[in-house]
Amino acid sequence: MAVGIFSWLLLALVAAGAQAATLTLQSPRITISASDASQLRSEPISLAHKPSPPLSLGPSDVLKLTFQVVDKEDGKGVQPHQTFLRFYDEATGEEGIHPIKVTPGGKAKFELNMARPPASLPPTTTDPLKVSLYLGSFVHPPVQYDLFDLIVPPSQPPPQHPEEPSFHVRPEIHHTFRPEQKLPPKVISAFFTALLTAPWVVLLGLWSSIRPQVPHLFSPSILPFVAGLAAFEALLVWYWAALKLGQVLLYAAILSIPTALAGKRALTALGDRRIVKSSK
Repeated sequence: MAVGIFSWLLLALVAAGAQAATLTLQSPRITISASDASQLRSEPISLAHKPSPPLSLGPSDVLKLTFQVVDKEDGKGVQPHQTFLRFYDEATGEEGIHPIKVTPGGKAKFELNMARPPASLPPTTTDPLKVSLYLGSFVHPPVQYDLFDLIVPPSQPPPQHPEEPSFHVRPEIHHTFRPEQKLPPKVISAFFTALLTAPWVVLLGLWSSIRPQVPHLFSPSILPFVAGLAAFEALLVWYWAALKLGQVLLYAAILSIPTALAGKRALTALGDRRIVKSSK
């Protein structure tokens, strides 16, 4: 029981010691050089206050930042699990994150060449960028250091995407419809209706004067065929009024079978009557 309590106390002390240890920077230094390798500015960085005046880079200048991450208690080099620089523009709210590689001994180096700026550098204006260093470790509490303010040349606006105008607000679309078709006067419609029905009136008049004899029209053998033909005429009228072509073809296929059988029966009956009439 005592051994178990001692083990828990030892673990608690180790954990407390690990939590108490913090990370700090040793010998942080910045160097600014021109494109011809001439040194423009070189000085150590204080973690208590930022360099004054702010660092400034030209279009072809190079900034070098070197430091070593150490344990604040024993001064030994530490390799954090995460180390990155943050560039932040307070005026626009733009920011960029750049990871930094740290050796097992805690030494790190960062280089910013304005002739070939990294993609992590945010769009810049004439306002300075706030540069901060973030350190993260599983065995040490995270820490942040505000290193310096950096003035860089304003970045060029990004080129316009060829499809960007498609995402802008466009004018409202006003639909224009074809005006309603004007109907002709009723007098003209009645005249052409009478003109179309006149041939049927003449036909019926001539037919009544001739008085054709159809004595077997309503006989049981012929009437089904006549009814089938009338059904086809009614189907055409229905098609003109409401049906579609596919429906007409379907109904016509159904009507064709009994109409064909009735027509065959009607022809057979007429042939039998002629044979009986000729034999007399």
